[in-house]
Amino acid sequence: MSLTEHGDTKPTDLRRLVNRLAREVGFDLVAVTDAAGFDADREVALRRIDDGLMDGLPWFTKARVARGTSPDELLLGARSIISLGLNYYPGAAPTPASGSGLVARYAQARDYHRVMKRRMRRLVIALSEHPALQQADQELKARWYVDDGPMLDRAAAARAGLGWFGKNGNILNPTYGSWLLLGQIITNLQLEPDAPLAKTCGQCTRCIPACPTDAIVAPYVVDNRRCISYLTIEHKGAIPRDLRPGMGTWVFGCDICQEVCPVNRKAQATSDPNFGRRDLTALDLIELLDMDEAQFRQRFAGTPLMRAKRVGMQRNACVALGNLREVTAVPALGRALASADALVRQHAAWALGQIGRDEAMAALRTAESAEPDEDVRTEIRLALTDAGAA
Repeated sequence: MSLTEHGDTKPTDLRRLVNRLAREVGFDLVAVTDAAGFDADREVALRRIDDGLMDGLPWFTKARVARGTSPDELLLGARSIISLGLNYYPGAAPTPASGSGLVARYAQARDYHRVMKRRMRRLVIALSEHPALQQADQELKARWYVDDGPMLDRAAAARAGLGWFGKNGNILNPTYGSWLLLGQIITNLQLEPDAPLAKTCGQCTRCIPACPTDAIVAPYVVDNRRCISYLTIEHKGAIPRDLRPGMGTWVFGCDICQEVCPVNRKAQATSDPNFGRRDLTALDLIELLDMDEAQFRQRFAGTPLMRAKRVGMQRNACVALGNLREVTAVPALGRALASADALVRQHAAWALGQIGRDEAMAALRTAESAEPDEDVRTEIRLALTDAGAA
């Protein structure tokens, strides 16, 4: 039976219809809010930009915020916003092998943007073709967004009652915790809205001290520049030296503030086959460091890891190996010192300085005399100092 073949062709409550169709196409949560402007959220976002907390995200501009908090600018005649949630929690992960790099759970999967948008499109088509709308002679208009669109997705989810804001900035839901991918459909349909949830985090602040780079600078306030997810994915240059030790072995994203959250203790695992690829739970760092472009694309095509690009992932692998301080990584890091990309060489030097053994110092001294890039030479000198201290 197709999505439009339900037998009952009578005009039905559009809201119940939306709920049913959303679950049929594969969403775990659906809630609705009106299409009024997100005035308070707009002011918060603009203040974060002014305070520099969104630095490093050149696309997150004031103009984008203004547009994304005005649903009627995104869709003429907007009346309702359908907020959707998709559970991506793969369940408890196996203990990673020694020498592995960690990947955030949402990225252990196919690219969620494609998964979400495909389902949202199916939902809109199913809704537009349903006899209830056709008999009412009502033309459906809709636009849909995931987190790569201008809408403030968490603001829409919170106002629709899909969840509440956690102090780490994530949306928390009583059933699925914060392991949710969010999407919104702006529509001209007049749908009965849900009320925001009355729940809050209360006095709990576990996520704030748990962040190893001190990115959660106050409850509900995250300094993007210090966040491990930003540093490993969006940031394209050298990672600040003072933040590298706090990154541990994360090479793409970070789940620490979610792992310590009490709401996530009983979160339901997803049964969706698009999420939870165990071969992406933890990556062999030396294998990652030795990949060429073709090998990288073959290994990670169709996954979110492509977003960081090979050079970014190898930079992250160097930081992780430096934090592990295992002498067995010295040969691979020595090879990375001959990489064609200065960014990789720079972080390989730092990692060797953290390991600090004779083999690491020898590799650094050999590279210093031949290094053409001044930034890398500086990093090598600092690494030799670090190695000597170690």
